[in-house]
Amino acid sequence: MAKKSSYEGLQKKVRDLKTPKIEVWKNQYPDKEYTVVLDIPEFTCICPKTGLPDFATIRIEYSPQLYCIELKSFKMYTIFFRNVGIFHEHLVNKMMEDFVGACKPRGVKITGEFNPRGGIKTTVSREFRDGFPQKAGHPPFR
Repeated sequence: MAKKSSYEGLQKKVRDLKTPKIEVWKNQYPDKEYTVVLDIPEFTCICPKTGLPDFATIRIEYSPQLYCIELKSFKMYTIFFRNVGIFHEHLVNKMMEDFVGACKPRGVKITGEFNPRGGIKTTVSREFRDGFPQKAGHPPFR
């Protein structure tokens, strides 16, 4: 019989988190492909195992289509995670789902670069292009 992990069950409902709404505004240049970069250098969340704060820089690179992200609402969205216990991998995936759901961009890449914990630095990235996950052999979003 396998020993139960002390992490088991900590993130069962992570996909159901009710995060603040990310507002958008209508892009006046939907016919142009351009990139917007959002850097959040002081992002914090909570380690679900220890309850201690995790610090990170989150970088979002996206190419708007019909809508752009409204920054004040996005700031409130990021602040929501300050008191949430969430694994790094889950954070980036949850943020991607919420971001794409809000503005439906041509493409987006989200990278979370987390400060070292236990001597290990973690970087998690996820990319979407036209609403589809990147697949092997498919050109990456630039």
